[in-house]
Amino acid sequence: MYLAEYGLLGIGLAMDAFAASICKGLSMKRDFLKNATIVALFFGFFQALMPYLGYRLGSVFADSLKAVDHWIAFILLLIIGINMIRESRDKTCDMDSGIMDFKNLLMLSIATSIDAMVVGVSFAFLDRNIYYAAIIIGVITFFISLVGVKIGKDFGIKFKDKAQIAGGIVLIFLGAKILFEHLGFL
Repeated sequence: MYLAEYGLLGIGLAMDAFAASICKGLSMKRDFLKNATIVALFFGFFQALMPYLGYRLGSVFADSLKAVDHWIAFILLLIIGINMIRESRDKTCDMDSGIMDFKNLLMLSIATSIDAMVVGVSFAFLDRNIYYAAIIIGVITFFISLVGVKIGKDFGIKFKDKAQIAGGIVLIFLGAKILFEHLGFL
């Protein structure tokens, strides 16, 4: 059963949304619960949708790449993880955290979930259950985003970099686990 793997993956993928949620929470002064819920719904929805879309895209090529699927999954997760760790050095929030309009949240939600789409592509190669994975990833992202908005409101940007480093490490370890399982080391 891959539920624990999906949960860890959800946590790792949610770190970009967590960092963006912290930025959103920085300037929330009123209607906190309503606005925090809206932010979390946007991030959770797109983090659930994008792996599904990636899975559908990857399914087109899965059969022809079966011999190297574990390497593809490892490389994709490694690149995403390293990129998240690299981005953790940015100590600012480069998005306008005060705007709660539809267009702003839509763009931010898509931007923070592109890596989830790439993970969905790798799931097609690994023949994983995309429905369970997408639901778990979306729910985890929803709750982590709620916490991120609250932390941003209460503590500012202090935890943004730590979240991105942790998320990057989790994704790298999951990629290594997939590779080692397919090579017969685990």
